[in-house]
Amino acid sequence: MRTLRSLVLLLAASACFSAPLHAADSGPQADVAAIRQVVQQFQAAIVAHDGKAIGSLFLQDHDSWLSVFDAPTLAKARQRHPDIKKVVRSTRQKFAEFVQASPNAIEERFYNVRIDTNGAVGSVYFDFDFLEDGKVTNRGAETWQMVRTEDGWKISSMLYSIGD
Repeated sequence: MRTLRSLVLLLAASACFSAPLHAADSGPQADVAAIRQVVQQFQAAIVAHDGKAIGSLFLQDHDSWLSVFDAPTLAKARQRHPDIKKVVRSTRQKFAEFVQASPNAIEERFYNVRIDTNGAVGSVYFDFDFLEDGKVTNRGAETWQMVRTEDGWKISSMLYSIGD
C-alpha cells in the first residue's frame, strides 16, 4: 500500500512539473483576439517602417514608455557611458520616428505572448528579440497596459527590458 501511495505521489508530482510553465491567455475570447490583432499590427508596422500606424495603436493623450537595462547590459553600457540611467524614459512618438526613419530592415519578434483582460483593461506580456538587418540588437521582456476605448483597444503604456 505504501509503495502504491508513493507511486501515485511521484506520478502526480511529475505531472505538475511537466506541465507548461507559461500562463494561458485569459479573458473574453473576442477581447483577447482584438488585443492579439493590435500586437500583430504593431509588428507589421515595424517591418513596414510605418510610424503613423504605430502611433495609431496608442492612446493619443497619454504616453508612458520606459526601458530598463538588465544588470549585465547596464554594466557594459556604463563602461562607455558612466552616467547612463538604469531606467530610461521615452515616448511612442520617438519610437514611431525611429521606425519611420530607419534605413535598415527592422523587426521585433515576440515569443510566449500572454494576454489578460477583463474586457475594459488588458495587459500583454512577452519575450522579444529586436532585429536590425537580421541581427539581434536587443532582447528581453516587454509588457503593455491596454485600455478598450470607443475606437477599440489601445496601448496606454509600454515597459521593456534592454538586454543582450
